[in-house]
Amino acid sequence: MDKPAPHTSPAWPRAVLFDLLTALLDSWTVWNAAAGSEAAGRAWRAEYLRRTYGCGAYVGYEQLVREAAGQVGLPASAPQALEAHWDELPAWDGARELLHALRPHCKLAVVTNCSEHLGRRAAALLDIDWDAVVTSEAAGYYKPDPRPYQLALAQLGTQATDAAFIAGSGYDMFGTSAVGLRTYWHNRVGLALPAGAPAPEAESSTLALALPWLRSFHAASRQGDPL
Repeated sequence: MDKPAPHTSPAWPRAVLFDLLTALLDSWTVWNAAAGSEAAGRAWRAEYLRRTYGCGAYVGYEQLVREAAGQVGLPASAPQALEAHWDELPAWDGARELLHALRPHCKLAVVTNCSEHLGRRAAALLDIDWDAVVTSEAAGYYKPDPRPYQLALAQLGTQATDAAFIAGSGYDMFGTSAVGLRTYWHNRVGLALPAGAPAPEAESSTLALALPWLRSFHAASRQGDPL
């Protein structure tokens, strides 16, 4: 059955695309627990991100996670524990509330660097009726390659100029700027913007400012008033 069209007003974007595993879900906690400590989890995650953002064309997500664990000296039990606890990924404060507030106004989509299997399991944790869930496996490329974002826009039937992106990683700014997606960076853990990455239009350590930013999305654009 087709979903009812959102009741949009001129100020809202037609669609909002989300990074999943850092913008909406607290994957850091589960990675750290699987690694045995925050320091080990951060080192593992950093190595995984380096491999992901460097490979471009899709290589199995689970394979990259295992390779990154081995590179930083973690045992095979670490990636096994990560997958075993995948369905326990907690949502960040305000994530579900933001999605349900947007549902009447905008189409909603996920664009995530993940396998189909794990990406769809994670998206289902947020209890929202997504209009599109795009994984890197489905797109054939990892973000920040433009193709995952473009695939989501195509599935939504929306132009980049009428859509917004909620990022969880600074690396997303390379991709969203290339596609033309205005971006809010939910920088929960206080990461530095990667060297050479364009600045997001808005940045916060919480999702609290995302709703007002989206509510006046086109109004701010017409007024030339970045938030």
